[in-house]
Amino acid sequence: MDLEAYIRSRLAGDRRVLLMTHVIVGFPSLEANRAMLAAMADADVDLVELQMPFSEPVADGPTFARANQKALEAGLQMDDYFAFFEEAGQLCPCPRLMMGYYNPIFQMGHEAFCERLQNVGGAGFILPDLPFEEYDDLFPLSQQHGLTSILLMTPTNHTDRLRQIGEHARGFVYAVARKGVTGSRTQMEEEGGVFDLLSRCRSATQLPLALGFGLSKGEDLRLLHDSEADVGIVGSALLRSWEEEGEQGYARLLTELAQAR
Repeated sequence: MDLEAYIRSRLAGDRRVLLMTHVIVGFPSLEANRAMLAAMADADVDLVELQMPFSEPVADGPTFARANQKALEAGLQMDDYFAFFEEAGQLCPCPRLMMGYYNPIFQMGHEAFCERLQNVGGAGFILPDLPFEEYDDLFPLSQQHGLTSILLMTPTNHTDRLRQIGEHARGFVYAVARKGVTGSRTQMEEEGGVFDLLSRCRSATQLPLALGFGLSKGEDLRLLHDSEADVGIVGSALLRSWEEEGEQGYARLLTELAQAR
């Protein structure tokens, strides 16, 4: 799938920014995941990350780290993940991205991973702990299998590093809103913060920019309308809403986010 063309076509309509959401497969249960994806379909979410649980999710904050561990303790296996990934396409029609960490991919082998992800309808993948220099044959193999490997730009990347990432990026770039891990609130209008980062990322690539880490409400998406961001990514806030307010609260937050586009 051509993710860049997909994003640009969605932005050509009445949306100022797109919404990408996140599910940790297996937490709190696969049945809950199904309800989450049905709510996403109702909200016409633009993209979704389906996270493969991992024992050491280094980019994830406490909410996601605990969810990863609980999913593994419940017995979620690799086969379960890919089976659910395929089922998710029937529950929510938007493009699905595998999000996870590199060790399971290394154990599986690059070609087997790409083939398997293609077979279950994946549009691409995000591996936050794998620098592009370490991809080896993962770049050409992903292209052969119609998958887009999404690279990250962070506040700690210097200008030359951003340029190098931009040269290798495809589809869109995941711009990490702040230092640290997922889940903590990002102060969107802080001087020298998010919008400065987006400008720095834009100077390194003309691909769509997706901003993640700390977005939590509709107002955050509205603040992106006149920025360099093309996509807002909301993950931890949605999971917290499920845990604190149940399915109805989760659906309410999705509706708020969707209306803020």
